Amino acid sequence: MTEKTTSPHPVGLFERLLDERVLVIDGAMGTMVQTHRLGEADFRGERFRDHPSDLAGDNELLSLTRPDVIEGIHAAFLEAGADIIETNTFGANAVAQSDYSLESICRELNLESARLARRVADRFTAADPDKPRFVAGAIGPTPKTLSISPDVNDPAARNLTFDELVRVYREAAAALMDGGVDTSKY
Repeated sequence: MTEKTTSPHPVGLFERLLDERVLVIDGAMGTMVQTHRLGEADFRGERFRDHPSDLAGDNELLSLTRPDVIEGIHAAFLEAGADIIETNTFGANAVAQSDYSLESICRELNLESARLARRVADRFTAADPDKPRFVAGAIGPTPKTLSISPDVNDPAARNLTFDELVRVYREAAAALMDGGVDTSKY
């Protein structure tokens, strides 16, 4: 088990700041990634060089293979005035990562993405302690749904169960908290 990273903020700081002013959250991570015009090699890095599936488009993987890009995006949002940055984990769950045959690294994706965002936020907070920065864990939908059948001839068919979805979201949330996202007690 890896060591847990914690938020440096005192209990209640987030709520106190919300009483004082509007807090600004970052923008669209995916759009910012696209501005870098990354290729297959960027997504693979050395670690996934021989991975059997195409990896281009797996933006969450960049937290492992190109953390410099993700760190730069976080920093750009904070420099623009964001108080809160979201982790690069919108599709970092086993259902979404199965498109890339990377279900086995979901905990690592969430953990490392949270740690990366935490480091950047902490660096900006240290530079300007009067403007604390927060990290929010991003958990997006999956490419599969519980509400629509994947088979037009069988309206009751599903390719995912509720319990499977709970499991993948629980795994993601736990890793994000272990990685240092700010939790609701703040």
